[in-house]
Amino acid sequence: MSANENTFVFADLAGFTALTEAHGDERAADIATAFCAELNRLLPDDAEDLKMLGDACLVRAGSAADAIELGLRLTRELAPRHGFPDVRIGMHTGSAVHRGADWFGATVNIAARVVALAGPGDVLLSAATRAAAETLVDVVMEDCGLHELRHITRPVHLYRARRAGEPARDGRWVVDPVCRMCLDVEQAATSVIHDGAEVFFCSALCAGKFGRAPERYVRDAQEMRP
Repeated sequence: MSANENTFVFADLAGFTALTEAHGDERAADIATAFCAELNRLLPDDAEDLKMLGDACLVRAGSAADAIELGLRLTRELAPRHGFPDVRIGMHTGSAVHRGADWFGATVNIAARVVALAGPGDVLLSAATRAAAETLVDVVMEDCGLHELRHITRPVHLYRARRAGEPARDGRWVVDPVCRMCLDVEQAATSVIHDGAEVFFCSALCAGKFGRAPERYVRDAQEMRP
């Protein structure tokens, strides 16, 4: 990666709109603030948290390899966590213009589009970031092919990063279909049987909403799968 290039990382909370609808603005704001505080705790030396954008944080990293490592740590150390949404990451590497405390340019815009394609728990990155990071030990890059990004002229080749040999998520972790929070089944407030399967909830409130319109939440959950 050349001296004038940086990697811009968008990290946000999957299903945050659903969480806000289910639990209100105050709870959602508390969770978003806690998320950005934890992100800052994990920042590598040559990186900075540029801004908080609702449920998302924008990070600039001088090293693409450090940016990928940050993404993997965020998706594995912050989630799953009981009562906390899944984290998703998108990033792109290139040049950008620095004005005051902010950065501008196509690189930042593409990073924002990449995270919009990421599913819960994904670390999604462009081919430019993959090339700038060179070889990463114990990291596998899954080829996701070319993607058309909104308002971006050329398709962007994307990859999904994951730890080599990473086991599947522990079966005790589930997602509340109403508020999209991760739940430890042993700490779930309640559950119901729907279509022969047990569905877990963080609260009686979410269970009640599901009971009134289960087809809505089942559909929403399917649409959020990566």
